[in-house]
Amino acid sequence: MMKYNYLNKKLDAREKALERGIGALFDSELVCLILGTGTKDFPLRLMSEKIVDVMDESESCELVKDLQRLKGVGTGKALAVAAALELGRRRSSHLRAPITTPKDLIPFVRNYAVSPKEHFIVVTLNGSHEIIQIHVTSVGTLNRSLVHPREVFSEAIQEKSAAIILCHNHPSENCSPSSDDIETTRMLVKASKVIGIPILDHIIIDCEGYFSFMEHKILFTEEN
Repeated sequence: MMKYNYLNKKLDAREKALERGIGALFDSELVCLILGTGTKDFPLRLMSEKIVDVMDESESCELVKDLQRLKGVGTGKALAVAAALELGRRRSSHLRAPITTPKDLIPFVRNYAVSPKEHFIVVTLNGSHEIIQIHVTSVGTLNRSLVHPREVFSEAIQEKSAAIILCHNHPSENCSPSSDDIETTRMLVKASKVIGIPILDHIIIDCEGYFSFMEHKILFTEEN
């Protein structure tokens, strides 16, 4: 295995990340940043390399227990590594996921349903209607002054998206659209026709379910 050679693992991993970007680090260096410190008998560099070996060999359901068997790796460090892996999985699980119905998108935005604030989300799609990325463009009560076409379509243009889906949560636990929701969507649909990136749907979510403009034939019909 190729390794980055340095004397102070923690310091150099940090400097390398800052200078070259986090993507330039080897797996063991990423683990160094997660752990922060080793022990007197089990230096950080060696501990991180051993943890990577365990990660490569363990099933996800057994990872914490397997890590705890390593010398110097207690419950806290084992859980920190497992939590970092789970966070990465959640943040990347949507990539290239095909969206053919509104229900297909819900698992990837469900975490916003429990937020006490409204999050306006733009989901960019490629030509096969697979997710390119999920972007939060604003946080706060949805209205036309807060949600501007410039912010909504900027990421879609950069990512050369073939289409987008709009989504936002209702902390009120009522996912029916408000008048502001409808008017803001109407404004964005008009903008999409000028920009040339169609909006396929606007989905409102809460803790119990969702509302799809497309399924309810609001603004997403032939005459519109």
